Amino acid sequence: MRGHFLLTYAGVVLALACVSGFYSGSAAAQTMGYGGLGGEDAVGPGAASGNGTSGNGSSGGGQGEKATVGRRVEIRPYIELDQIVSAQLSPGSDVLTYTQAAVGVDAGLQGRRTGLSLSARYARQIGWGDGRNSDVLSGVARGYATVTPGLTLEAGGLATQSSFSGGSARYLGGDDRRTVYSVYAGPTLATRAGAVDLQGSYRAGYSSVEQGNAFLPAPDGERVTRSEDSLVQSVELQAGVKPGTVLPVGLAVAGSAYQEDISVLDQRVRDMQARAMVTLPVSRTVQVVGAIGYEDVEISNRDVSTDAEDRPLIGRDGQYVTDTSSPRQLSYDVSGILWDVAVMWRPSRRTSFSAHVGRRYGSTTFGGQLAYSPDDRKTLSVSVYDNLAGFGGQINRALNDLPTDFEAVRDPVTGDLVGCVNSLEGGNCLPGVLGSLRASAFRARGIAASYTMQIGRLSAGIGLGYDRRKYIAAQGTILASANGMVDENTWASLYLSGPLGRNAGWSTNGYVNWITSTDTTFGDVTTYGLAASYYHMITPRLRGTLAVSVDGSSYDLDTVRDYWSLTGLAGLRYNF
Repeated sequence: MRGHFLLTYAGVVLALACVSGFYSGSAAAQTMGYGGLGGEDAVGPGAASGNGTSGNGSSGGGQGEKATVGRRVEIRPYIELDQIVSAQLSPGSDVLTYTQAAVGVDAGLQGRRTGLSLSARYARQIGWGDGRNSDVLSGVARGYATVTPGLTLEAGGLATQSSFSGGSARYLGGDDRRTVYSVYAGPTLATRAGAVDLQGSYRAGYSSVEQGNAFLPAPDGERVTRSEDSLVQSVELQAGVKPGTVLPVGLAVAGSAYQEDISVLDQRVRDMQARAMVTLPVSRTVQVVGAIGYEDVEISNRDVSTDAEDRPLIGRDGQYVTDTSSPRQLSYDVSGILWDVAVMWRPSRRTSFSAHVGRRYGSTTFGGQLAYSPDDRKTLSVSVYDNLAGFGGQINRALNDLPTDFEAVRDPVTGDLVGCVNSLEGGNCLPGVLGSLRASAFRARGIAASYTMQIGRLSAGIGLGYDRRKYIAAQGTILASANGMVDENTWASLYLSGPLGRNAGWSTNGYVNWITSTDTTFGDVTTYGLAASYYHMITPRLRGTLAVSVDGSSYDLDTVRDYWSLTGLAGLRYNF
């Protein structure tokens, strides 16, 4: 039932993203939060001044300057047949051979009022001998369309595989594989009532994560799978006047509500706030914004059902059975005054910077964003964030922050996404949110940075980041053991590709994740991966590919041995 719902919802979202490319309207979407207070439209690469990954709202998504260029439509469907050999280097020496058949499509639409990028792929992996068969669906899509002046629809979707330690899921049918699906959609409205600017947005998102390996909570207990579904809804409203309209300063009031419902033990994250803001122009390019308001934040869950011997019940799906009759227990309850002071600097359409400090979630918080494009071939993006969410909600936020003009970067062996997309709009990496997975909600603080460039005919990019998650769970429930645990993920991802003459080309990509945890049961782990490929056009539509990759995981526990593997691929792709 869950899979049917996900496929149906994903189909609706992707259809919306594709169909939205043919609507007409005027300006691109506006951002929420501080973005509309300074007298400039919040569009373009530097417009993501709303909450984005660092809060509850949506970002601008970058549908600004590039959307004003002439209409461009690209649709590239393909079929592929590969032969793959994977050799385990450590701790054993197993060799796995399998055949991979895949179909996929890469599409892009960039117009004056629309933007869409999509990369979708389905692969059937057929193991030889005792090898297992598996099906792999992967893809990423994000699009928007201005339906009428001021009204914009946005939608996006993500399907990807990774190991539980944040590395590649290159091993066929392995128990280490984590499958993640996420979709979202919603409208953004920007209009005026006299001198008052009005903005509003609504987002609804659904995420599902399933992890192949199960854990044993007690020596005499049953294994419990790590998987969850989450439904996220958020709404933001804002009304204000620009500086110089009524007073020398700008004035605004705003409110927002965020709720994430998580399937594991009926967890709920609820974050509501109302605030008043004053904008003080310091110069033509600098302004200071002060905000004060009220917040009400809660995280809660129910307990697990137990049998006659007071042992937790586990359902057929491998999940704890929620006791729906038990009272909801609060694990986090903060209400009171919030305040925030922000500085924004935008010297040109190619550069924007914002930084803020204040009080949120009952403690000091800070964050900021930097977007810098020295020319049309280079982009630097940096984001510092602090928020509350579950695993699915965090993925939904990161998906909403992706640009709408990108090319997916895929593993040359499996064809799966490697964490970043190739884009000159910034905000293009996901490894930080795909790190650790636990059943509990958490407070996430971190930084993510990416630098993308075109060097002649070469495409290159690097992403760096740090993500810290402190888990929150109610005492007296089965989740209590996770309360206060901290997982930290420091990651790096890079890619480089280019042509070799008119009919050939090459690509490389790599990643590393350093994951540490206060949970001594699993210890710390470092994962590495490096892949390279060469392709040659046999005919204008038929391409031959050779690829090789090496992956490894290093553990600090004496009971777990390091793992290394070497994989090679030879394949053919036909482009329609």
